[in-house]
Amino acid sequence: MIVYDKLYIGGRWTEPAEKDLLEVRSPHDRSLVGRAAEATVADVDRAVRVAREAFDTGPWPRLTPAERQEVVARFDTLYAKRAEEIADLITAENGSARWFTGWTSAALSEQTDAFLRAAAALPWEEELPRAEGATGRTLVRREPVGVVAAVIPWNAPHQSALVKIVPALLAGCTVVLKTSPENALSTLLLGEILTEAGVPEGVVSILPADRATSEHLISHPDVDKVAFTGSTGAGRTIASLAGRQLKRVSLELGGKSAAVVLPDADLDALVEGLKFLSFANNGESCVAHTRVLVHRSRYDETVTRLKDLVESLTVGDPADPDTFIGPMVRADQQARVRSYIETGIREGARLVTGGPQVPAGLEDGYYVTPTLFADVDNSMTIAREEIFGPVLVVIPFDDDDHAVRIANDSPYGLGGGVWTADESRALDIARRIRTGTFSVNGAPPSLDAPFGGFKNSGIGREFGTVGLTQYVEYKTITLP
Repeated sequence: MIVYDKLYIGGRWTEPAEKDLLEVRSPHDRSLVGRAAEATVADVDRAVRVAREAFDTGPWPRLTPAERQEVVARFDTLYAKRAEEIADLITAENGSARWFTGWTSAALSEQTDAFLRAAAALPWEEELPRAEGATGRTLVRREPVGVVAAVIPWNAPHQSALVKIVPALLAGCTVVLKTSPENALSTLLLGEILTEAGVPEGVVSILPADRATSEHLISHPDVDKVAFTGSTGAGRTIASLAGRQLKRVSLELGGKSAAVVLPDADLDALVEGLKFLSFANNGESCVAHTRVLVHRSRYDETVTRLKDLVESLTVGDPADPDTFIGPMVRADQQARVRSYIETGIREGARLVTGGPQVPAGLEDGYYVTPTLFADVDNSMTIAREEIFGPVLVVIPFDDDDHAVRIANDSPYGLGGGVWTADESRALDIARRIRTGTFSVNGAPPSLDAPFGGFKNSGIGREFGTVGLTQYVEYKTITLP
């Protein structure tokens, strides 16, 4: 059993204001994984105070960009050495299948490397070219935004944490990371690696905490920017709280992404692609392709193929290498997903396979049966709201214009894709669908490219150069 009885505040392991430890239990069988300190409002105040001091008077913002890059690169190397250990722990904490946590932990080095490439290429201070006949000189500086409150969810804790911590550190910011109690153990482990990498005191704090404590952090007057990943509902609250103080804010929120299947699509490639695009991380993914829009000429065939896919997914102990889908993270999330399945049945969608029943033999955990609905109308609840579980809906369309209308008829705009042998037709559809990311035939995204959403899927972008610049302010200096 793992125990973290102290909080990581400003690079020091510090006694929490309250001594009671929270329990982290496996969603597979509810066994005890470990205990960890839980932050309170008093702990937030301490963390923000040391972050403010470190930013205002400490060395980190005053190092050269190259010096900060050296520390982050050292962190990246140290993290990679513990990737397998980290993957095991996250699987135990939140029920993500071990294949997924292993892949994610390994991929995080490339995510960090992309930020390092961006930081090395970014002109942190540059002189603008002088217009013909103009006098004087103009310098543009990129300076750190200040103290960052990074607030992350439970479904991919280290990816969500590092996509904020790394660019913030490279920009010269200090960070207070608020994590979900479900991931208290794995996120506090990050403190060990940050210290070993040589991040100075005061620069990073890690606080497992509940929602009330999060709101105190977001509202704290000494926080300059909030970076949040989570639900659209929580994002609205955070944007409101930040807006009262004109804090900088970036929000990576929910999605209801559409996969458009054209008549010439390769169904073998489609099925293999949607296995990961729709069901990775137990379906608990904001960017999951959860609406499959299929041309009527291929509709019945595609539904049959997707039925075979869903029924082939191995559900069970997430630590088992043969498991593809593990449990939901908590009992309330299990109940939420099952209630959506019941709603789909009640509203008249055709249940092709699955259902609200818990898989046989897995009653001790928070499991959901992978489920496929067909003959879904885009106005149905299961087509409009983010379910965040292993539930897929299939919607027919008549032509490309009809598919685009359905795909865009959503409050969200995070991801999506199209499947076809015609690249020009694919690009036409991609350019017409209002979403932040879009793939053709399941092509993987570049971590150098911006990631984020339109509409209710968020504000701002992550990854690469654009993600890095979310943590800088621009200063213009004019000289004679």
